[in-house]
Formats: sequence, C-alpha cells, structure tokens
Amino acid sequence: MMYEAIKNFNKQFEYEPIIENADNLEKKDKFIVAGMGGSHLAAGLLKIWRPKLDLTIHRDYGLPAVSTKELSENLIILSSYSGNTEEVTDAEETIDVRENLIKKDLSSVVISTGGELIELAKEDLTPYVQIPDTDIQPRSALGYSLSALLKVIGDEDTLKELSKLTETLNPSEYEEAGKQLAEKLKGKVPVIYSSTQNMPIAYNWKIKFNETGKIPAFYNVLPEMNHNELEAYSIKELTEKFHFLILKDADDDERVQKRMEVLEKLYKDRGLPVDVIEIEGKDKYHRVFASLILADWTAYYTAQQYGLEAEKVPMIEEFKKLIK
Repeated sequence: MMYEAIKNFNKQFEYEPIIENADNLEKKDKFIVAGMGGSHLAAGLLKIWRPKLDLTIHRDYGLPAVSTKELSENLIILSSYSGNTEEVTDAEETIDVRENLIKKDLSSVVISTGGELIELAKEDLTPYVQIPDTDIQPRSALGYSLSALLKVIGDEDTLKELSKLTETLNPSEYEEAGKQLAEKLKGKVPVIYSSTQNMPIAYNWKIKFNETGKIPAFYNVLPEMNHNELEAYSIKELTEKFHFLILKDADDDERVQKRMEVLEKLYKDRGLPVDVIEIEGKDKYHRVFASLILADWTAYYTAQQYGLEAEKVPMIEEFKKLIK
C-alpha cells in the first residue's frame, strides 16, 4: 500500500475539491488550521509559498490563546484526515476544538475524509470538504489535503498551478535516489537541516522517517541552529550514530547558503557524515513535492532495510488505545 501511495502520489492533484454547504462559508483573510499529525502538514507547506498569508496552525486541545474577538476574525478550519476519535486517528483534539467553538458561538469549516466530523458538519450545516478516502495514511495524502485547504481559503490560482503536478511530477524518478540514500543511512539517525523558510519540508522529512521508516529523526533550521545545536556534536561516542542531511535551496538567502556550506565543512572535518540534498524542480511547487517524494522513498526503503512494515503505525495505535 505505501509503495503504491508514493508511486501514484502525483495523481492526487487530479482531485477537484467541492465545498458542501458553501453558502454558510464566511469569507475571511485570516485563517486558523486546527489539526494533528498529518492533518496540518498542508498548511505548513502553504506557508512556504505564501509566507505573508495570515495563517496559524493550532496543534492542541481547546482553542488558541487569543481573545474571542480575534478568533471571530479568522476562518477556523478543522482539519482531520479520519474525522473520527476511535482507534488510531487524528480527530480527538480537533473535535475538542469544535466543541469549544460551539460554546463561543463561533463557526468553522471542516476538511476530512468522513467520520464523525463530517457527520456533525452535515447535521448543523457547517461548510465542509470531504476529501477522497483511498485508505492511505494522512502523511501520504498531502495532495488531497492541500487541494482542499486551497479551495476553502479561496486560493484558486495556486489550486490550478498544483493541478499541473499530475503531469510534471513523476514519483518513480526519485525511487532509486531514495533507495541509495536509505542505504547510506542504515544504522544511523538522520538530522535534517533547512532554511527557516523551508522548515515545513525538513519537518516532513523527519516525520516520514519516524512514521514510515520507524526510526528516530530530528530537524532544525539555519541560522538558528548555528547559535546552539552546532556545539552539541563534540563527543564522538554520542555523535557516531548521527547522519546529517542539509536541504539546500538556491532560493534561500545567500547568507544562509554560506552558513550551510560552512556547516558541511565543519561537520566533515570532524568525521561526521553529511549529505547535501538540493531542493530543485520545474517550479516552486514541483520543487517542494520532489523533495518530499525523495523523503518518502528514503523512508520506505529505510523500513525495508530493517524488515519493518512501512504503512502502519502500531505504536501510535497502541498509545491511542491506552489513553482511552
């Protein structure tokens, strides 16, 4: 299932989202996306392309710590891939947000594949987008989630541009590179670095290693890490398990690019393994998803190397059952 999800990822951009109960959708230019796990990843990616967009990601129970007036000025988007609270899902916290909104007589819009959130939206005529349920994991459904988010916030131009990825993005082109990188990383713990602007990409790499690859992974951004984390890799017996991945972007600030070059040299001079991975592609949308597809293949083949099943998340399932 995971192999096919990666291989066919570009087909997700054929999806044309529809807003149900659209007459009840309030038009606003400020947004709060409430979602957990894979359900908020699309919002993070959107900030790469539209850094000035007034969009906040809320990843917790309850409501953001702002006044009711400020909340009312935002379009509050409840994003939960599963829409359910049963078993292993991403909806418990999001449904709690909804309940708190109702107490304050505030409206919202829902993005989900179905489940309780969609049923509640149908009952009270809340606007919603029901994205396709293809039985893949939330982290693998970024194309669907991003398209739905763009539809809800009214960004038809970006939605149109993304649809081109159906033809221009070929996931199979990155499979061999991902397999080779996984081989380099065997027995290692990846540490991923990017510019601050590309932080959502680095974060996606990390969670793909965690959920799909079943290994620890960490991330940080430049220039901030140069002021603290840089000093942490001096004790050989503590650092020998790390492998550093620098996500380099030709569009990054030239000063950040220089910092990445110096960082690479410093680490290599100390015998630390480093791979520089260029973020590149046919346009700004293609570049981001090309990098994420490479991350998918690398994480997939990482799991294969350890004889593990890449799709399921058994420890997360066990955790959810234990907190019921």
